[in-house]
Amino acid sequence: MASAHIGTDKHVRVRFCPSPTGNPHVGLVRTALFNWAFARHTGGTLVLRIEDTDAARDSEESYHQLLDSLRWLGLDWDEGPEAGGPHEPYRQSQRMDIYRDTAEKLLAAGHAYHCYCTAEELEARRDAARAAGRPSGYDGHCRDLTDEQRAAYEAEGRSSIVRFRMPDEPITFTDLVRGELTFTPENVPDYGIVRANGAPLYTLVNPVDDALMEITHVLRGEDLLSSTPRQVALYRALIELGIAKDIPAFGHLPYVMGEGNKKLSKRDPQASLNLYRERGFLPQGLLNYLSLLGWSLSADRDIFSMEEMVAAFDIADVNANPARFDLKKAEAINADHIRQLDVKTFIEACGPWLRAPYAPWTPESFDTAAFEALAPLAQTRVTVLSDITANVDFLFLDEPVWDEASWAKAMKPGADALLATARTKIAEADWNAEALKNAVLAAGEEHGLKLGKAQAPVRVAVTGRTVGLPLFESLEILGRERTLARIDAALAKAKPVA
Repeated sequence: MASAHIGTDKHVRVRFCPSPTGNPHVGLVRTALFNWAFARHTGGTLVLRIEDTDAARDSEESYHQLLDSLRWLGLDWDEGPEAGGPHEPYRQSQRMDIYRDTAEKLLAAGHAYHCYCTAEELEARRDAARAAGRPSGYDGHCRDLTDEQRAAYEAEGRSSIVRFRMPDEPITFTDLVRGELTFTPENVPDYGIVRANGAPLYTLVNPVDDALMEITHVLRGEDLLSSTPRQVALYRALIELGIAKDIPAFGHLPYVMGEGNKKLSKRDPQASLNLYRERGFLPQGLLNYLSLLGWSLSADRDIFSMEEMVAAFDIADVNANPARFDLKKAEAINADHIRQLDVKTFIEACGPWLRAPYAPWTPESFDTAAFEALAPLAQTRVTVLSDITANVDFLFLDEPVWDEASWAKAMKPGADALLATARTKIAEADWNAEALKNAVLAAGEEHGLKLGKAQAPVRVAVTGRTVGLPLFESLEILGRERTLARIDAALAKAKPVA
């Protein structure tokens, strides 16, 4: 029984190798984060390698979007596109000669062979195996063809793929997350490494690149676990050929689950990284949450910085159980990170949501000083940065846009009379939050209402909503003239009965 092992005294080299296909997925980001944290914790090297061998699916737009996303998240890499390094190029589409040469060496050494089976023949034999209760993987039909048999197939005009010859013995390795695992030969049959058109497959290119780039630890998703015994066997062959020096340690990260106990897929709306970026998640807030999908800093602490994560991160602490993506928890953690910003940084971070296309006001209507005065109040209430727009729009619109549901909730019978009384007292008050609060409190007392109910019609009149920033501080910043004008407009809309 053979095992895969790597010494612990090696300089850690990990890799993140995404495919540039569509928007980055939060599960992919979690994988990048764990590799980054492990490299930074150990003082190791993070290699970014782009898996772009599928010309039909890969795109330059996605490639640049991927790099931009990693930069936005702050997940820097030590070797790879733009950073360079001793193992260039770092895009697999530019390494095809390396894969072809390796495949030829594997064929020449007997570690691989040409398989001429047609798709129909393979499916027929799989069906027969399933009917007989046997494993339905490749049955080794072309494994030991004679030269005459190969010549006959080629004379028929058959094309061939290249298959790797798996050993006839169990393969055991120690997973850094799951412990010792063993795969028996019948469950890991010979597998394809080169397509009939000569294009190398993932099953060849990633192990070859990991070997040549001297990767010491492969941390990747659980969905790739079944391919690991194949890679272990391929590594042994690469070591024999002098291409690899050692077999890396493997750690398979738990699934990220979505709704209904299903793995979060690219098609799930909440899977797209761009969604969180557009909504105004802070990079550190999102990464903090994603780190909890399979790992924790401590049992009683969910909020921490990336520096704290790096200091504590150990791949041995990753939990093998599936982790459920909880949007509400992600938002709550992001809100905590927003609270931790200094006000100047918060103001700067809000910038994109104070301009078109997010802002409903004109650039000329925006008052920087007024926003800076309101920002500390808003910072304690927003969950994501995009919330800022609705929280402060009353300050920059010529008049409030009354939400009809809010209007109906606040402007119940008698609310117009209360609002009229409040208007009189507000007009007479000194213009500061405390005096304005006392004015509305006094108006409420005249109508037998406590402050909470008395201020509701005022809030809707001035801001258009039943919830928002602290009312009296907001009125102080809005100013006397605009506040009274809005109350007057609301009274006219209410059409009080004489």
